[in-house]
Amino acid sequence: MPEPELLRPDNTATALAMGRALHALTALLPTLGEGSHALNLNAERTDGTQMSADLHVSVEPDSWHVDHSAEEYGQFYMLLTFALENNTVRDAVLIATTTDAGPRACGWEVRAGWLHPMDTAELHQTVTSMPADDAAPLVVCHAPALHYPHGMAKERS
Repeated sequence: MPEPELLRPDNTATALAMGRALHALTALLPTLGEGSHALNLNAERTDGTQMSADLHVSVEPDSWHVDHSAEEYGQFYMLLTFALENNTVRDAVLIATTTDAGPRACGWEVRAGWLHPMDTAELHQTVTSMPADDAAPLVVCHAPALHYPHGMAKERS
């Protein structure tokens, strides 16, 4: 049986998704608060291929910086873009973990071209299935809703 073929989004859909990815990161990082954060994006493409990208960021009062190379940031941004584009990715989850002031995690799932807070029970199940780096238990927190910027065209779901 031939493998399913990925749909190729048009340039307009990709450009809109790139804008949403930039706005999502701009909305996400301040909500995480000051400190060091690990972002893990897991996605399943429409052909069944699992993909993931990690990004470590440090948030300070008036700035943030990525603790990865430009190439690694580009891979994360590209996967987030195609997850938000909503044609080539069927399922995507973004988990943010923070070790400052005790290890905690919150998560968002991609729906209708945007990041929406995950149900905490579903998030708890997801993070407990991941290997733990530390002996301290991870506290699962409700993710805040991220502001969808006005003036951005919403994509068909």
